[in-house]
Amino acid sequence: MSSFSVRFFAPQQPLLPSTASSFKPKTWVMAAPTTAPATSVDVDGGRLEPRVEEREGYFVLKEKFRDGINPQEKIKIEKDPLKLFMEAGIDELAKMSFEDLDKAKATKDDIDVRLKWLGLFHRRKHQYGRFMMRLKLPNGVTTSAQTRYLASVIRKYGKEGYADVTTRQNWQIRGAVLPDVPEILKGLDEVGLTSLQSGMDNVRNPVGNPLAGIDPEEIVDTRPYTNLLSQFITANSRGNPAVANLPRKWNVCVVGSHDLYEHPHINDLAYMPATKNGRFGFNLLVGGFFSAKRCDEAIPLDAWVSADDVIPLCKAVLEAYRDLGYRGNRQKTRMMWLIDELGIEVFRSEVAKRMPQKELERASDEGLVQKQWERRDYLGVHPQKQEGFSYIGIHIPVGRVQADDMDELARLADMYGSGELRLTVEQNIIIPNVENSKLEALPNEPLLKDRFSPKPSILMKGLVACTGNQFCGQAIIETKARALKVTEEVERLVSVSRPVRMHWTGCPNTCGQVQVADIGFMGCMARDENGKPCEGADIFLGGRIGSDSHLGELYKKGVPCKNLVPVVADILVEHFGAVPRQREEAED
Repeated sequence: MSSFSVRFFAPQQPLLPSTASSFKPKTWVMAAPTTAPATSVDVDGGRLEPRVEEREGYFVLKEKFRDGINPQEKIKIEKDPLKLFMEAGIDELAKMSFEDLDKAKATKDDIDVRLKWLGLFHRRKHQYGRFMMRLKLPNGVTTSAQTRYLASVIRKYGKEGYADVTTRQNWQIRGAVLPDVPEILKGLDEVGLTSLQSGMDNVRNPVGNPLAGIDPEEIVDTRPYTNLLSQFITANSRGNPAVANLPRKWNVCVVGSHDLYEHPHINDLAYMPATKNGRFGFNLLVGGFFSAKRCDEAIPLDAWVSADDVIPLCKAVLEAYRDLGYRGNRQKTRMMWLIDELGIEVFRSEVAKRMPQKELERASDEGLVQKQWERRDYLGVHPQKQEGFSYIGIHIPVGRVQADDMDELARLADMYGSGELRLTVEQNIIIPNVENSKLEALPNEPLLKDRFSPKPSILMKGLVACTGNQFCGQAIIETKARALKVTEEVERLVSVSRPVRMHWTGCPNTCGQVQVADIGFMGCMARDENGKPCEGADIFLGGRIGSDSHLGELYKKGVPCKNLVPVVADILVEHFGAVPRQREEAED
């Protein structure tokens, strides 16, 4: 809103290559998008008129642009969802019974749609009356106190209460009931957390390097930037209507590692570290996304911003998308569709005119991410840049934890580290700042020996799974338990000598990001040997992450889930050098 103002302080900038002792900058590269937007497109001047306007502090779609809009846009027009938070509407909802809430369209839309602006997702299909709550956890950094609070929330819901580490370095907690929400929100605020603007047409959790500040090889500490982004997006957890009425969801990351742990190619905006004329800053990638109908890698904006302009640039891109983005068919409302329509140069010019200085510098050729870099495994024990300290990466099978697990993780973070935990996009957890004198005892803790191993098997360590149909109404198949079971059975059939990343997603919305996996499984309905419908999976093959990233392609359609084990074993033998166990034993 026009009166919105938050003061930000630029993070400390890293050493420039000329002063770093052993640093050799290399130009970053990204694979070409599957469909490259035109560089220049003839765009009618009227098309560039902003489609939203500010009214009483909220941004509303203008009447003349309302023809053909989707149902979600109509719900936003009827009542801005942020009012449930900024005008305390949630307090009134929490006092009503679900029976009464379901009687009226307005309140039913509140619980099924608008509450997503508060990070609350009603599980109408599988957990009627209960909610999943998604947090904002910039860079995946959290504290033991925050972890204990989240454990206390889910514990009261018994078998309905869980927490999941997500593919955006974030927590999602499950089981909450509406009458408890005002108190939960208050508790989140007291421990420095928020769930605000984490769902629907908002900016998702800002992702950064999980080893930020402790990695001896890091380019830049991403934590200050991701924190600033999160503060801007939510106006320091007060609510920011200026960026809360986007055409669709929007993802952002700040890259700080040569390993590209941040997965920049699948973000709507990615900051890629680069110097220019002795100044540190970022080249920019835009438009990466997954959806049920289309997946595209991010492309260069041909722009560079200084470190001081990280927030103004983010604001300008969001405003261009908010003002000009299509609001019809939800399958065509992600930002890359707008870039396609305008062409990258027109889109760039629209971003530039929303910058404070009304211009953007062209991209730098002094990129700092090395092209040839073997991605490091952060699981296990590794030395930090701080002498005498190490971090330990632990495997959380498919990201699922319970209240007692979270309490124990918090205890380990306090006893062995600095009271801090780091979540990763692979659904794992890192305990940083462990004194080397404690390294012998930590891996022997029961939780790490029995449940969350620092040394998982080679196939388990690369396993990722979305929520699946246990809780998600969109999912076609169950994913988490099945992913573990299939992997265990495959490991009994073949021996694998190198990491293979396997991702599971319950539906074509691909929250499990199957297109970036070596082997991806997307839930679908298939037919068994008798021609009867059954749960199945489309199998994707060949996704890559890192500097030579590209998206995987469909390999085999509609494989019944009960037939997946031998199919996966064959894929591992044919494409990944696995050896059948029987042959391996015979050779031994």
